[in-house]
Amino acid sequence: MEGVEWEHHRVDFHLSPGDIQAVRFGISPGHELAHAVRVLLRPEQYPLAWGWLKNVRDRLPGDAFGVLAHVIGADGYMPDFVTTTARWDLGPDDELAALREAPLAGMRVDLGKMVVRSSGRRQEALRRMQDDPARARAMIADAWAEVWEAAMAPVWPQLQRILRSDIAVRSRTIATEGLAAMASGIHPQVSWGDGSVRVRLRRHSEDVDCRGGGLVLVPSVMSSWGCMVITEPPAQPTLFYPARGVTAGWAADAEDLVRALEALIGPVRAGILLTAHVARTTSRVAAEAGIAVSTASHHLTVLRDAGLIVSTRDGARMMHLRAPLGEALVGAAL
Repeated sequence: MEGVEWEHHRVDFHLSPGDIQAVRFGISPGHELAHAVRVLLRPEQYPLAWGWLKNVRDRLPGDAFGVLAHVIGADGYMPDFVTTTARWDLGPDDELAALREAPLAGMRVDLGKMVVRSSGRRQEALRRMQDDPARARAMIADAWAEVWEAAMAPVWPQLQRILRSDIAVRSRTIATEGLAAMASGIHPQVSWGDGSVRVRLRRHSEDVDCRGGGLVLVPSVMSSWGCMVITEPPAQPTLFYPARGVTAGWAADAEDLVRALEALIGPVRAGILLTAHVARTTSRVAAEAGIAVSTASHHLTVLRDAGLIVSTRDGARMMHLRAPLGEALVGAAL
């Protein structure tokens, strides 16, 4: 995985002209965790994370963090195996399960790249991992789980809201203005031309044919400084970019968000909207909100009429899920 910084190198992700289906969005808990490690290693470079930093330092597991710090490093190349292919519904448990099953041959190659990019104690630690990748994989996965629980789990709801809000806004841009307009608005170092998404890179130039499998676009909160790409098979071509609207207060307590939405649409509807990131039946919405099914149905109708949720039939059941406008509203309230 390479970072974006200089203008004289670029990666072109080639797409079929007008092929909207070749581009999809995803969420990557692993990418967020990896960049959280980098934030902790160089906090002075990430002012938008200071609100999160002040709450996480005291509860960080030192040994586990040390393992991830060796593997991820403070800057530059990041091994591909620390993330799996991003999806809309990818959760931290899915990411951790994929890491525990990461192909050992690919891990050995990635660790080798890190060895030549490091020195001293870190290089020695990476060499030991490269010599015994099966043991290294288990150790890295265990460290991932520990650091996630301490540093990321408490703020994952806030992160998800921002990421889903970004995706909702960009998806709407594709629908109303086209793929080129969306791609050109991702980041100053990302542009669209000749049927390609072009990303200016620091040290690397490459042409990537995405016409067979498509391109995954992944917003990020923790890597707010710029973009990164994954281009090497068998990984899915992926572009990570800074999410919209990230401020120093993004890690604010979820209760603040609840109060803001309650003031806007009322406490019951705010609660329903905040928990509508997964599809639920009317009866489940009622049970979780502690209200009658008929009352839940009324609130769902109001939210649906306002364009904040969508309701689709699944056999005999009606399933309710946040709509793009609902995602944007939640993100804006945060």
